[in-house]
Amino acid sequence: MKRRTFLKGTVASSALAVAAGAGLLKSGQVLAADWAADAFNARDLASATKSAVGGDGAASADIKIKAPLQAENGAVVPVKVETSLADVTSIAIMVAENPTPLATKVDLSGDAVGFYSTRVKMGKTSEIIAYVNSGGKILKSTATVKVTVGGCGG
Repeated sequence: MKRRTFLKGTVASSALAVAAGAGLLKSGQVLAADWAADAFNARDLASATKSAVGGDGAASADIKIKAPLQAENGAVVPVKVETSLADVTSIAIMVAENPTPLATKVDLSGDAVGFYSTRVKMGKTSEIIAYVNSGGKILKSTATVKVTVGGCGG
C-alpha cells in the first residue's frame, strides 16, 4: 500500500468518526420502524398468517415457489417467490413447522415486480407457504422442502 493512500484513508476515517461522535450523522429515515412484531412473534401458523397478511388466502397457480426438494442444510434454504399477478403490494413467506412460522415479509411499492428471493432457516421438513397480496386479495402457494441431516437423505 502506498503511504499517500494510507494517509488519505486515515484522515477520512478520522473525520467520519469525529462527525459520528458529535452526532452530526443521523439516519434520515428508519425503514424498519413499523415492523410486524405480532406476526414475527406468533407461535403457530394461524396466528402468524392472521397477523402478517390478514387471513388465509386462496390457492393460486400464478404464484411460483422455487425451493429445493431436499435441503442439506436447514440453516440456509434458498427460496424464490415469483408471480405474474398485477399490483403486488406484499409477499410473505411462512415455514409451517418452525417455532415462529413467519420467516419474512416484504412490502412492495410503485411498479415493483412480483419477485422476492431470500434464504430461510428450517428446523425440520416442512411446508413453505408464500402469501401474495395482489389487488387487495390474499393469494397463496405452497411447496414442501425435506430437510436432511448431513445430506444423507434421512
